[in-house]
Amino acid sequence: MNTTYAARAAAGALAALLVLAGCSSKAKDDDGDKAAAGGVKTGDGISGKTITLGALTDMTGVYATLGKSVTQAQQLYVKQLNAAGGVCGYKVRLSIRDHGYDPQKAVSGYTELEPKVLGFAQFIGSPFVAAVKQRIDGQDKGLVLPQAWSAALLGSPYIRVIGSTYDIETINAVDFLMQEKGIKKGDKIGHVYFEGDYGESALVGSRHVAQEEGLTVVEQKIKPTDNDMTAQVAALKQAGVKAIVISAGPRQAASLVGVAAAGGFNVPIIGNNSAFAPQLLATQAGPALMKNYYVSSPSLPIGADTPEAKKLVADYQAAYPKDALDNGIVAGWTAVSAFGEALKKACASKDLTREGVDKALLSIDSFDVGFGIAQDFTDPKSASSKQSVILQPDKSVTGGMKVVREAEASEMAEAYTPGA
Repeated sequence: MNTTYAARAAAGALAALLVLAGCSSKAKDDDGDKAAAGGVKTGDGISGKTITLGALTDMTGVYATLGKSVTQAQQLYVKQLNAAGGVCGYKVRLSIRDHGYDPQKAVSGYTELEPKVLGFAQFIGSPFVAAVKQRIDGQDKGLVLPQAWSAALLGSPYIRVIGSTYDIETINAVDFLMQEKGIKKGDKIGHVYFEGDYGESALVGSRHVAQEEGLTVVEQKIKPTDNDMTAQVAALKQAGVKAIVISAGPRQAASLVGVAAAGGFNVPIIGNNSAFAPQLLATQAGPALMKNYYVSSPSLPIGADTPEAKKLVADYQAAYPKDALDNGIVAGWTAVSAFGEALKKACASKDLTREGVDKALLSIDSFDVGFGIAQDFTDPKSASSKQSVILQPDKSVTGGMKVVREAEASEMAEAYTPGA
């Protein structure tokens, strides 16, 4: 395919925005918000006795394993929520679309679902969320809890990133390399990253640490369609880097780690939270991943030793006995649980409109579903947490990831302000 990912993303987003520039994405009710039985105000996304939430996922693209886990975890939550009586007498349903990590499908999927849903409990892909951010903040005003951690998404009262943004996550990752892996002033570190909001947000973090700590970042920009990291490994090896950060997908991480190991290039490699899937441990790269690879994560792993994590594992395995356990389950469960908590608070305030649900989320200052990091949603300009957990692949543990550094925010992360 000759057309670049960046061009396709720009063209898809621009085309959608141009089409919608002259007209609203939906016809508003002339009567405004509706007052349901019991005096609870309702609006978009509520019909009859059902609240509909949107899920824009990736079941067939670069994050297919993540998308499947996120979606199934959210379906499980909704099933349990409805079994317990739902919210305000309403049942909750998910309306799911697979965009396959394609920018045009993501934007068109959002355009299709937006008038029909109260908000989105899932939206995978920082570039795609960013492409519709202007519409969300402008006319739509529906709550979006994405599986995307770009700092470009901060500042919106409607798009609430859960956990540390990629720049902060990368600062904590490089701090780990300095504290635990011997990286020091004067060293070079490599950074392999996806073009677009995800990779470039992470790159801001590594550049920040480099400036603060006297490191040099050797950059390697790639596309989501680039699966063979041989050229990148060769370039970084020639440059003499002492460690590598990767802000890409699981396939790219497996190739990077595998190629480096095969060539005797034994440097520590650390990825952002979406740069690993435990299914990789069954590939040829498995031994190298367990030896030299680490992941900076916004939460404890699915195999965490907490009552909530153990219950989620048991419930998920009962519902999906043939499917692997991974941290996509945690991301999906956390987001839909936060949305559920906002719905419950909005119900108590008798306002289940988009405005009411968003206002409810902004009142939540300490939210933890049992995975080690409390989220504060009260300030849209800030990440809900600056903490990261450092994980290492290990096929002997539940979910394939063990904790090597507990949740903490580095001094650099604490002092850092995204976008400053």
